[in-house]
Amino acid sequence: MEHLEGIVENIIFQNAENGFVVFKLKPSNENSPVAVVGSMLSPLVGEQLELTGEWVEHARFGRQFKITNYKKVAPSSVKGIERFLASGAIKGIGAAMAARLVKQFGIDTLKVISEKSHRLLEVEGIGKKKAEAIHKAYSEQSEMHDVMLFLEMNGVTGAYAGKIFAKYGFMAIEILQENPYKLAQEVRGIGFRTADQIAMSLGVERNHEERLTAGIDFALLQISQAGHCCVPEDILVKEAAKLLLVEPGEVALHVSELIAANMLCIEDFHGMTLIYPRYLYYAEKQVAERLLLLKDRAKPAPNEDFTGIVAHWEGQSGITLAAAQREAVLSALMHGILVLTGGPGTGKTTVVRGMLAVLETQGFKILLGAPTGRAAKRLSETTDREAMTVHRLLESTGGVEGAPLFMRNEDQPLEADVVIIDEVSMMDISLMNSFLQAIPDGCRVILVGDVDQLPAVGPGSVLKDIIRSATVPVVRLTEVFRQAGESMIVMNAHQINRGMTPDFGSTDFQFAEINDGEAVAQAIVTLCKDKLPQEGFNVSYDVQVLAPMHRLVCGVENLNKLLQEALNPEADGKASIVGANQILREGDKIMQMKNNYTKGVYNGDIGFITAINQGRVAVRYPEQDVIYERGEVEELHLAYAMSVHKSQGSEYPVVIMPLISGHYVMLQRNLLYTAVTRAKEQVILLGSKAALNTALSNDRTKRRYSLLAERLVGEGI
Repeated sequence: MEHLEGIVENIIFQNAENGFVVFKLKPSNENSPVAVVGSMLSPLVGEQLELTGEWVEHARFGRQFKITNYKKVAPSSVKGIERFLASGAIKGIGAAMAARLVKQFGIDTLKVISEKSHRLLEVEGIGKKKAEAIHKAYSEQSEMHDVMLFLEMNGVTGAYAGKIFAKYGFMAIEILQENPYKLAQEVRGIGFRTADQIAMSLGVERNHEERLTAGIDFALLQISQAGHCCVPEDILVKEAAKLLLVEPGEVALHVSELIAANMLCIEDFHGMTLIYPRYLYYAEKQVAERLLLLKDRAKPAPNEDFTGIVAHWEGQSGITLAAAQREAVLSALMHGILVLTGGPGTGKTTVVRGMLAVLETQGFKILLGAPTGRAAKRLSETTDREAMTVHRLLESTGGVEGAPLFMRNEDQPLEADVVIIDEVSMMDISLMNSFLQAIPDGCRVILVGDVDQLPAVGPGSVLKDIIRSATVPVVRLTEVFRQAGESMIVMNAHQINRGMTPDFGSTDFQFAEINDGEAVAQAIVTLCKDKLPQEGFNVSYDVQVLAPMHRLVCGVENLNKLLQEALNPEADGKASIVGANQILREGDKIMQMKNNYTKGVYNGDIGFITAINQGRVAVRYPEQDVIYERGEVEELHLAYAMSVHKSQGSEYPVVIMPLISGHYVMLQRNLLYTAVTRAKEQVILLGSKAALNTALSNDRTKRRYSLLAERLVGEGI
C-alpha cells in the first residue's frame, strides 16, 4: 500500500448514494495534481487529506490513485486554513470572510471558531447571530467527521455519514451504539446488512432480540420485493434464520413473540399462518373493500336503453362489434367495476373507443390513465384523448424519503364519473390501493389489461387475483381479428401463450439459431449497426433489444456496452460522464430509472443525451428537455437494451431478443409472450432451440402469496 498526502483541488464526480467520488488532489511533494478515485464522504475543496491506496492505470482516464483508507487532516498552515474556509466548508464563510478571519486570528483561526466563538465579533462583518451560525456549522462538520470515523472504525464506509448525520444530528453516535438497527428502518439507502455490520462490530449477540426483529423485518422486505404480499410463517422463519445465521427454532420463537405483541400482521388461512409487512396487509384489505363497495355504487346512466345506445354507436361509427366486444361495451354502462382482458389483436382498443363514446353520450366525465408514461402515451394515441400516468392522475408529490404521497385520496378524490386504466397487469397492490382510495363513490372504474403478461414488478398479482375471484364483472376477449397474413406477430403471440412453437416462416417473425452466447451478442450488434439500418429502420427510435436478465454476455448490462460502442462510440469532442457502472456520452439513448417528481420524469421514460457540460447532463424526452445535476446522473441508465419488465406498456416497430440457456432461470412463457407482444412490425429471436423450448414449456409462473382474491370472495377472512 502507498500513502499520499495533499490538498483537494476540485471535485470531478460524486455519487451521494454509494459514496463513490473522483477528485483532483495536489500532493504536498509534487507540483501537478493527481486523480483520486474511491468511496468516501465527498471531500471539500481545500481540505487536506492523508490517503492510503495504490496507483492504477485506467484504460481511458490514465493514472489514478485508488484509495482504500483516508484521514482528513486539519490544515496546518495559515494559507491552508484560509483555503479550507474559502472552499465553502463552513456555511456562512466565503472567500472574503475567510481572508478576514485568517488575517485576524492566523494559525489559531479554527481553534477560535471551535472554542472561543465570542471572539469572532472582533472581525468586521460578524455580529452575534453570524458568530453563532459559524460556530454551529463548524461544530456540525466536526460531529459529522466523528460519525464518519465511528463508522469506519466499525467496518462501514464513511460514505453513509452524511445520511446518518442528516437524520440524527449530534445524537448519531449515541443512536448507533444503542440500536444500530434503527438505521435500516429510518435512514433511506441503509439496509439491514449495513446496520448488522455495525451491530456485529459493536459486539451485539447473534440472537439479540433487536437483531432478530430487524432480520425478520428484512426477510419480509425481501419476500415482498420478490412479488409476494405475505408469506407462510415457516418460510419466513427459514429465510430469516438463513439471513441471521441462527437456529430456526430461535427465530420461530421470536416470530411467535412478535405475533403475540401485535408487531406482525397475520392472517390464518385454512390453518396456515400468513405473515405480512404492515403496509401490504392494509393495502390488500383496502383494495378488496374498495372494489366490493364501488362495484355496487355506480352512478346510474340517464338513458337505460343500453342495447340501443351501443347499437346507435355501431351504426354511427360503421363498426360491427363481435359478441364479446359488445358485452364489454354494454358492461361499461351497467357496472361500477369492470375488467377487460385479452391478448394482442383481440380488439381491446376498439372496445375502449366504444366505451368512451357511449359513456360520453351519457354525459359522464371520463379520465384515462396507465401505470407508465409510455403506456399512457399509447392510450392517448389510440383514443385521441388525454391520458396520463396513474401517478399524475393522483397528483403525486414524491412524499417522504421518496415514497409516493398523493394529493388525490379519499379526502380529495378524483373529479370523474368514469376512470379507465390500461395495462393494469403492471399495477402492484400499493399503487392499486392508492388509486382506489381516490375514486369517489358512484364513479365507474374500468380496468384494462392482458392478464397473460408478466405481473407487476412490485408485490401482488392484482389483475389476476381480481379475475380469479369472479366477484366483479370480467370480459375476456379471445377472438383474434387480424388476418394471419397481415401479422405473424399476433398469431405467434397466441401460439406462444398456448405453449406451441411459433411459425418462423415470415420476415416479420424470425429465429436465428446460434448456440454460443458471445456469437448471439455479436449478431445483435450487427443487426443494429448494419442490417436493420439498411432495411430503413432508425435503430435509435424503431428498434429495441429486450433481454431476459441483466447478467451474462447477453444480459442488459453487457449488451448496452456493446451497442453503445457500436452505435455511439467515443470520439474527439464528444463529452462523457461516469455514471452507475457505465459511461454516458452525448447522443446516448437512456432510460430514467426512478420517479423524479420534481423534474416530471418517471421510471421507464426514454430519452437521448443532447449535451454534457461540467457534470450536468441535458436529456431530450419526447415532451420536454430535462437537465440533470452531477448528483442526479445515477438516475440514468443506457437503454439500447432493457429488461422485458421495463418494456411493458410500450410498443416498438422491431423487437430483438436473445434466448440463451444461461438465462434459464428467467425463461418463462409469459416473459417470451410479453416481449413478443411489444413488437409492431418485426420480431427477431436469436439463440438456441433448447432455450426457446425451455421458455415455451415453462408455464409454472411462480404463484405469488396474496389473499386479494380470497378477501374479495370473503373466504373465511
